[in-house]
Amino acid sequence: MNAEEPEVKPEDPSSPRAPAGGLGLRADFIMALRFFSRLPTGDSLHQTPDLGRIAMALPLASAAIGSGPALVLVGGVLVGLPSYFAAALAVGAMVIASGAMAEDALADAADGLFGGQTIERRLDIMKDSRHGTYGVAAMCLFLLLRVTALGAVAAINPLAAGAMWLAASIVARSGALWVAVALPPARADGASATAGRLPGRSFAVGAVFAVVLLFLLGGPATSLVGLGVALLLALAIIAGWTALCRRLVGGQTGDLIGALGALVEIAVLAGLVPFA
Repeated sequence: MNAEEPEVKPEDPSSPRAPAGGLGLRADFIMALRFFSRLPTGDSLHQTPDLGRIAMALPLASAAIGSGPALVLVGGVLVGLPSYFAAALAVGAMVIASGAMAEDALADAADGLFGGQTIERRLDIMKDSRHGTYGVAAMCLFLLLRVTALGAVAAINPLAAGAMWLAASIVARSGALWVAVALPPARADGASATAGRLPGRSFAVGAVFAVVLLFLLGGPATSLVGLGVALLLALAIIAGWTALCRRLVGGQTGDLIGALGALVEIAVLAGLVPFA
């Protein structure tokens, strides 16, 4: 989904290059990292993104993407930085690690969905790299909500804050892929169309794995009630966003998937923070 990455043409399965990228969890993990982050992944051949493969490895890839920023949060507080300052540094680290994908997608989606009057106009606005008032406001609110939620918990228990954030980011990326199951691509030439329609079974495998990690990481930092509230809020946001995308653009795009990931992350944090 990173716009700066060179386009990779689909490989002919009969060509000698097709098997070079490899199959299996490691190859899928690398594919997910390349799709959702700017982390180094070695010099193996880039394969055409496949959402079916990405979805199953995404919880592990999300853990890798979020581990560094979570450590910045925890380490910053432990060495004596004010909790909100450490949270701001950690969110900045996440922006760098992810290539600002969620922030950019949320801004584009807000501009497009709420700034256009027709499906065609909304899609055109989302494709424009410039951000308008809706987009800037949405991006600023997203960053502010992350920093305040993490800073508030980190002031009491930095380890809990780091674990909760990591769990929230894992659930957010995997949960956001639901729109690629429920809706067709809104544009034939978009990143989500290139990655293909996501099979429900692949999504389910990744989603179950993400929920397991939510309980393993978030459980010690909060309560069963908090975990339940977080999941309910996430499901509500996913259902509502899917319905909104269906009504306003008749499908999904990479920006709409990324924006949903941002919204689900905030929803999960909103469920966990009061019970930390």
